[in-house]
Amino acid sequence: MALDVKLIERLTEAPGVSGDESEVRKLIRERVTPLADSVRVDALGNLIAFKKARTRPGTGKRKLVMLAAHMDEVGLMVTHLDKSGYLRFDKVGGIDNRLLLAKRVLVGKKRLPGVIGVWPVHFLRRRTDREKPPTAEELTIDIGAASLEEAQSLVSVGEHACFETRSESRGGLIKAKALDDRIGCYILIELLRDRHPFDLAAAFTVQEEVGLRGASVVAHQPKPDLAFILEGTGAADFPQPKGAEQGRVPAMGGGPVITLMDRSVFCDRGLVRLLEETARRNRIPFQHKRPGIGGTDAGRIHLARGGVRTAVVAVPCRYIHAPAGLASLKDVASALKLMRSALRRLGRGGIPAGGAGQK
Repeated sequence: MALDVKLIERLTEAPGVSGDESEVRKLIRERVTPLADSVRVDALGNLIAFKKARTRPGTGKRKLVMLAAHMDEVGLMVTHLDKSGYLRFDKVGGIDNRLLLAKRVLVGKKRLPGVIGVWPVHFLRRRTDREKPPTAEELTIDIGAASLEEAQSLVSVGEHACFETRSESRGGLIKAKALDDRIGCYILIELLRDRHPFDLAAAFTVQEEVGLRGASVVAHQPKPDLAFILEGTGAADFPQPKGAEQGRVPAMGGGPVITLMDRSVFCDRGLVRLLEETARRNRIPFQHKRPGIGGTDAGRIHLARGGVRTAVVAVPCRYIHAPAGLASLKDVASALKLMRSALRRLGRGGIPAGGAGQK
C-alpha cells in the first residue's frame, strides 16, 4: 500500500509541544475512530484506541498487544512578558541552544508568528560572545508587540510555541518538524487498519519529551502482554568534524532501526529476535541503534505492573529535535512492512521465548 504522504505532512505540521498536545490529538482521533472498536483519552491526555481480535469467541484468553507512539514534540513555553512586549521563554524538551537563533515560531492558541531574537554580530564587542551561542534565557521571542499591554492582549504566560515549519516531500525524502515522533504516529494509524488475531491497544502518548510521563501510566489500564514502541530516532550519517569519530549508524535510507538497549530499557530479546528474523525473511533492510543512546516510552512501559515484554522499532531521521528534520519515505514504508509482518508472525506462532534478561 502506498504511503499517505499528505497525512504525514498534516501530522508533522500540527502543533503538539509536550503538555499541549490537544491539536495533534484531535487530528489523530479523527483518523483512528473509524478504524477502532473504541477510543478513549485518559487523565494525562494519552489517546488509546482498542481493536478486538478477529478470532471467534470461546478460543481461550486472547493476548493483548500494545503499540505506542508519542504525539508530543519539543518546543518552547512563554515564561515572562517584558515591558517592551518581548516574550521570555523556556525550552520544553531537549533542544540545542544553537538551533534557536533567529528561528520562526508560532505562539499560543492563536498561532501568532514570532521570531527568536538575537543580537546581530555587528553589535557584539567581545570575540567570546561571537563564539558562544546564547542560552535560551538570554533570548526572546518577538511577536511585533510594541508594549507589555499589547503583548498581554495576545499571549499569556504558560502558552507554548512550536517551530514554524512547512512539511515538504521531494525525491523520496520528507522535510518536516516533529518527525520524532509523528512518523511513529503515522505508522501506528496505518497498523490500525488491519485486523489481528489478538486484541490491540494503540496508544498515542503525551509528554514523552519531558520524561516519558504519558507512558508511565498508559500500560497500567489495558494491561498488555507485550508492547512495541514506534519511534523516530536520530540518524548519524551526516558529515563529522575532522578528527572526530565517524559514527554513521543508524543511517537514513538504511531501513528501520531495532533497539537492543538504550538509557531507559533493555529490549526483550525474544521480540528483538522476532523483528530481526521477520526482516530477513521478508528481505527488509534493517539496522541496530547504537546501544546506550537516548530513551523512549519503552523505558516506562516495560516497567508497568509486573513488567511488559517490550521492543522498539524506529525510523532514522536526521536533525531530530530541530526546526526541520529529514526522513526517507522508503524507511517509513519498510518500518510499516516490518511491523505488519512481525504482527502476522506473532499471531500465528505466539509470543517468542526469551525476556530482556534471558538468552
